[in-house]
Amino acid sequence: MDNSLRERISILPEMMDLLNQQIKQEQLASSSYLAMAAWCDQNGFSNSAKLFYDQSKEEREHMMKLFGYITNNGGAAISPSVEPVNHSFLSLRDVFESALNMEIDVTKKIHTLMSTARKLEDYNTELCLQWFVHEQMEEEQFFRDIIQMIELMGDSPLQLIDDRIKRENH
Repeated sequence: MDNSLRERISILPEMMDLLNQQIKQEQLASSSYLAMAAWCDQNGFSNSAKLFYDQSKEEREHMMKLFGYITNNGGAAISPSVEPVNHSFLSLRDVFESALNMEIDVTKKIHTLMSTARKLEDYNTELCLQWFVHEQMEEEQFFRDIIQMIELMGDSPLQLIDDRIKRENH
C-alpha cells in the first residue's frame, strides 16, 4: 500500500498488518475444524461432527469480524490462502485435544495483538480485541470441559460421549 493511502486510514498500519495475520489464523482454524468434522463423520460421531461444523462456521465469522474491522477503518483486509490442515486423528479424544491446543494458540496470538494495541495506544483496536479475548476464554473452557468428560468416562463408551456432546453443545 502506498504511503498516501496509509495516511488516510484510521487504523494503524502496523496493527492492520497484524490483524491480517490473525485473519489468516482464523481461516486456518475454520479449515481445521472442517477437517475435524469430517473425521468425526467418517468415524460415526455425528454429534461431534455437527459441533465441529458449527465451530468452523464460527471461526469464519471471527475472520469476517476482523476483515470488517480493517475495511471499516479504511484499511486493506487481505483474503487469506487456505493452508494445509491435519486430517488424521488417533481418537475422538485426540480430536478434542487438537481443538483445545489450537484454541490455546489462538488465545496467545490474540493476547499478543492486545499487547501491541496497548503499546501503540490504539484504543479502537483494543476495544475490538476485547471481544476476542472473552470469546477465547469461553472456547478454551468449552474444550477443557469436554476433555475432562472424556477423562472421567474413559475411551470405551465413545458413543455415549458423542451423545453427551449433543447435549453440551453451545
